[in-house]
Amino acid sequence: QVQVVESGGGLVQAGGSLRLSCAASGNAASINAMGWYRQAPGKQRELIAAISSGGGVTNYADSVKGRFTISRDNAKNTVYLQMNSLKPEDTGDYYCNAGGLMTNTGRYYSNGYWGQGTQVTVSP
Repeated sequence: QVQVVESGGGLVQAGGSLRLSCAASGNAASINAMGWYRQAPGKQRELIAAISSGGGVTNYADSVKGRFTISRDNAKNTVYLQMNSLKPEDTGDYYCNAGGLMTNTGRYYSNGYWGQGTQVTVSP
């Protein structure tokens, strides 16, 4: 069993930055690859960034490429999402998924370990 807790959301002006954190605890062997998802108001949850268990492979949605960076600290079982040049369309609830599978080509398959989410609001 893995518990996932996100933090770092908040209100920021367009062009600003935020760093989200996702701390996973429990069975370390089950944490594996991890991903960040975003659910904008009235829209489906979408994968925006993912990282392999060792951190060597990452994948990003086109909408955040060049602006967001995912990283992880396995000593702390924590994944980060550095978000720069934020836009109003980045507004939404951000969820972390743990225990996923990532292929060598960067495709990410989520597992059932989700956090409660953290809200990000970007004002114009």
